[in-house]
Amino acid sequence: MLSCSDVEHEKPKHNLTKNANYEKAIFLLKDGRLENSFFYFEQAKEEFLILKDSFNVARCLINMSANQYDLGDFFGAQETALEAVKYIDSKNKEQQALLCHSYNTIANATDEMRQYDQAIPYFHLAIQYSTDSANTHLYKNNLAVCLRNAKRYDESIKLSEEILAKTPKGSKDYAKFLNNLAKTRWTADHAYNPTPAYHTALNIRLKENDLWGQNSSFATLSTYYATINVDSSIFYLNKQYEVAKKINSADDQLNALRGLVQSSSEYSQRYLKTYLALNDSIQNARTAAKNQFALIRYESEKSKAQNLKLEKENEKKESHLIIQRIGIGFLLFSIVLGVFWYKKRKQRLELEAQNKIKENQLHLSKKIHDVVANGIYRVMTEIEYKEDIDREGVLDKLDDMYQKSRDISHDVEEQTLTEVPFSEKLADLLKSFASDHRRVLIAGNEEDLWARLSKRAKEEVTHVLQELMVNMKKHSQADQVVIRFEKQGNQSEIFYQDNGIGLANSKTYGKGLSNMVSRIEGIGGEIIFVREEGKGLSVKINIPIL
Repeated sequence: MLSCSDVEHEKPKHNLTKNANYEKAIFLLKDGRLENSFFYFEQAKEEFLILKDSFNVARCLINMSANQYDLGDFFGAQETALEAVKYIDSKNKEQQALLCHSYNTIANATDEMRQYDQAIPYFHLAIQYSTDSANTHLYKNNLAVCLRNAKRYDESIKLSEEILAKTPKGSKDYAKFLNNLAKTRWTADHAYNPTPAYHTALNIRLKENDLWGQNSSFATLSTYYATINVDSSIFYLNKQYEVAKKINSADDQLNALRGLVQSSSEYSQRYLKTYLALNDSIQNARTAAKNQFALIRYESEKSKAQNLKLEKENEKKESHLIIQRIGIGFLLFSIVLGVFWYKKRKQRLELEAQNKIKENQLHLSKKIHDVVANGIYRVMTEIEYKEDIDREGVLDKLDDMYQKSRDISHDVEEQTLTEVPFSEKLADLLKSFASDHRRVLIAGNEEDLWARLSKRAKEEVTHVLQELMVNMKKHSQADQVVIRFEKQGNQSEIFYQDNGIGLANSKTYGKGLSNMVSRIEGIGGEIIFVREEGKGLSVKINIPIL
């Protein structure tokens, strides 16, 4: 589906700036180390941004999106490729090749997420800006496959026939287009016999030693024979599995194993363990890659904010030097009065500068946490629990978080710091664990309840409630959580209740529960767990009021 993902293969005529990070990223890309390559592309991108070199910024982003696509992070690939489009001049013919790569990646990633109708316009854009006939045919073939997935068979067949007629017979591309056309015709009408076309494509691929093509042919043949001749289907599934191992394609190995497991009880017993182990390995690797990509982008933005802060501090230092020189000149003009005025003014400026730096540090740290960390977590929660994802809405939220994080250092001096009441902070924390499938009810969380609690006590309460909510989300399977706050005499009482599976009837606490107990006891309080396995979890916390 993805053609020419490495944009080094198709360089427009442009003055390419030498960049050590970019060259290292390309080396790692060719060596197959995609996550490491992504990191150095990100570093190179930031350097090109400083130079205002939008062309090379786009090159980095396109390669990054291809890495994300290859590692199964389709949403991330879509987002990064869309960002690349912003840096490309669509009217500049020298940059249109980059535009094609971006739109093709966006379309392929959208297609992989089964949003076929949304993918089709991006395939058309890739075709529109393509100036290379070979790539144009590949983009059209990708579009034809997407149209088939969308069940628009007549359009897919017509487009496949068009590109097949313009492709030299006997070539790898001819085999690919012929195999896809036959598959579409058979998918549209099972009375059609695709085997002559399938075998023609397979023979070309065998002759050309096209292992990836052979893998595709064996997959289509096994699918065709699945309901007609099980033995033939098993034969081609074994062929596909062997080729998939040679080309090191985990997904194709998984597809072949899935077919073998489903074909008969004999193969189910033989391959089920291998299938499950490979499936777990793929899922874990993709999850780790997605997290790594997100962390790299986050750390990059954090580093950028810190650099901007240092630049401002340097500007202030330079300003102080100028003021000092002026003061010295004024001292020469009037010794007594000048010395007195200079000392007073210097003390005032230094105090203001220190206070301003502390204020900026606190505000910047808070905004990075609120905008980036909480924003990403809430979007992840929304994606995790909603069956119908509003892609545009999620993209808008992520883009909004991205823009805010970039603007943090610019805005920090202009905004007035406002202390948020502890009750509101606590409510925001607890509500962040709510979802379409889980209700979180809060009662009695009034600011007066917390007025006489020490700062340390508030911090420990926050940590303990957060640990309870995290454990609930990970282990309890609860769909309803109630947290109630009350004041009884000289004590604040907190009641937690969920309808999950409860705690195992064990005499010992796990590390998380032990930490909760030690935190509450450390501030002179008491925490009580009600153990009713299978009947939810009840917790009561008593905290003395100063």
